[in-house]
Amino acid sequence: MSSDPATLRLEALKREAAVRAVALVRSGMHLGLGTGSTSRHAILELGRKVAAGELAGLTCVATSQASGVLARSLGLDVGPLTPQPFDLAIDGADEISPQLDLIKGLGGALVREKLVEVQARRLVIIADHTKLVSRLGEKAPLPIEVLSFGVDSSLERLRRLGAVGELRRAGGEFYVTDNGNLIFDARFGAADLLGLERTLKGTLGVVETGLFLGMAERAFVAAPDGVRELVRPE
Repeated sequence: MSSDPATLRLEALKREAAVRAVALVRSGMHLGLGTGSTSRHAILELGRKVAAGELAGLTCVATSQASGVLARSLGLDVGPLTPQPFDLAIDGADEISPQLDLIKGLGGALVREKLVEVQARRLVIIADHTKLVSRLGEKAPLPIEVLSFGVDSSLERLRRLGAVGELRRAGGEFYVTDNGNLIFDARFGAADLLGLERTLKGTLGVVETGLFLGMAERAFVAAPDGVRELVRPE
């Protein structure tokens, strides 16, 4: 981690945002555990509270192998995804609109994140202020998980829809998700996000998109002047 004072201050605020979100957790809850650097702070705080006896009887489902490994190492009870609703899910985001619509997936876990969070009674987002945007797609590309089989054909279908982008790489190789798929980081000119989501989900070869629309209840956002709490407009 950088030793730059501003970076260290922001990291401390991200941890504070995570602590604020974990304060919503009560003993006996069924929890969804997010993925990424900010979500890691939440998992660490949950582990601390369980170890201190402040929380008990939690059951959790992790949205990635990495989050699952971390949570188990802290003594959290992590199991498989079942139809049981989650009392609460805590996760990060790559972009947050004023309506608390989200782009997620730059960490590569978008499918598992959506599978978990669509079953959450409450989805709480933790992030830093750089993730706030006036419209989705302003900064980040839209991650689209695609099957590796026939990927060139799938990408051609996406390009016909106006997508511009490329397959994600890591260390010179194509990035492979926990599900064994690839990710196409795309940009679109479309403003109708619900329509775009429907079209993409109906495109052969697409597994899931990083659009999380109408799902988040609130967000704790770390900014240079402290942590802000944002609530989705009615």
